[in-house]
Amino acid sequence: MNNPTIFQFFHWNYPADGSLWNHVAEEACQLEKCGITHVWLPPAYKDADGKKGVGYAVYDLWDLGEFNQKGSVRTKYGTREEYLRAIEILHQHNIQVLADVVLNHKQGADEKEMIRVQKANPENRNEFIAEPEEVELYTRYTFPNRQNKYSDFKWNWQSFSGIDDQLGDEYVIYKILNDYGERWDEVIDEELGNFAYLMGADIELRNPHVRDELKKWGKWFTELTKVDGFRLDAVKHMPPGFIKEWIDYVRGEMKRDLFCMAEYWSPSAETLQTYIDKSEGRTQLLDVPLHNHFYEAGKTKSFDLRNLFKDTLIERRPELAISFVDNHDTQPFQTLESPIASWFKPHAYAASLLRLQGIPCVFYPDFYGVSYSSKKHAVKLERVWKLRKMLKARWHLAYGEQKDAFVDKQLIGWTRTGLEEKPFSGLAVLLNTSNKKKRIELDLGPSHAGKKFIELTGNLKDVIETNNNGRASFSARPKKVTIWMREEAKQWF
Repeated sequence: MNNPTIFQFFHWNYPADGSLWNHVAEEACQLEKCGITHVWLPPAYKDADGKKGVGYAVYDLWDLGEFNQKGSVRTKYGTREEYLRAIEILHQHNIQVLADVVLNHKQGADEKEMIRVQKANPENRNEFIAEPEEVELYTRYTFPNRQNKYSDFKWNWQSFSGIDDQLGDEYVIYKILNDYGERWDEVIDEELGNFAYLMGADIELRNPHVRDELKKWGKWFTELTKVDGFRLDAVKHMPPGFIKEWIDYVRGEMKRDLFCMAEYWSPSAETLQTYIDKSEGRTQLLDVPLHNHFYEAGKTKSFDLRNLFKDTLIERRPELAISFVDNHDTQPFQTLESPIASWFKPHAYAASLLRLQGIPCVFYPDFYGVSYSSKKHAVKLERVWKLRKMLKARWHLAYGEQKDAFVDKQLIGWTRTGLEEKPFSGLAVLLNTSNKKKRIELDLGPSHAGKKFIELTGNLKDVIETNNNGRASFSARPKKVTIWMREEAKQWF
């Protein structure tokens, strides 16, 4: 396969009009031409908010837009039939499909149960702030309109380890005192004391019946949809042993090495590496530390570009790193809001798409541009400057050895020397955050000796010729990404 590239084909505020599955099917040809190899689709099952729900407030994993539950048959994105058709069309265009899988929690229960609980301190979940008590809470899921089709499993309070509630002005987290423990499950991160609890009704992964149901669903879903892999949500809040068990089971049943990437939201590359070790490298991870560096570089004039990749997953475990610029969690109005400054986004995408390490993930608004609003504010996210050209440069040119020239805090550059089997491949990339035009000597290797190079974005008309060793002095435009390619490679653009 050529350089793999993931496309996140949704954002949090995508219209709730049931159009997304048809939209991605219509765009499959365009995505293929841009070198997209994998499309990450949003959760396809019924949300507690029905056709308005983004998919992360999971109600019924078995309902892919087939049953009249939570006020609608379709999900926010369309019907089951449209989902399956979209996957089929993406496959016809040589694009693999990654399904978003949420196994941490459920919301929107059908019935209440009287259960024994104990209040935990929301700021330190290991601290209990009241005596055990009996409380009536929504913990029973019977899915009456599905009528046991595909699965007859009924979730009850023994299926969950904790649940939240709002008592007037007080936000309450209850530890459910079930048969599987009066304390939270063990997770890696000690944030908030123990971050096993995230939201909704937290699934009790120590319950063997629950684990069996989730594995059974994983096999059914993969067989039905023919997806090629998964994006696993919120693995920070689940024991890595369960994720390993679930992945191994589904891969074993499918007899395929399904691609897996996971979201462990931590600014610490060391913590991400610990998770990789604990889960024995079963899944790639989103490189949150690198995203945070992009964020800081865009808002801080003093950011040193030479440290862009320092203490990131790209640096520590590049073979398991998924680089991303923004996603649905970082866009405006979200809990993890940290959108990259628009002027720096081209720099961030060049650093993600055109380097050797990691697999990049492109975000829907950066490719198409979107507008949306809250009750108080309107947001307009523009297309990222020259993103489509950078995608094509990754597909056709970004191959071979990488040679870095991180010369000063406002200017870094690198070359890719290309591969013989990729005609005219190889390129030179410069990231400049200063207000001045700068130059840097870069080495493209002897295979590019005496060759003419032109600027890919079309903003510089210079023609630069390398010397007998394949070296040349390349210019970098002020506060811009500048990409140099062989003159013959312009046929790809």
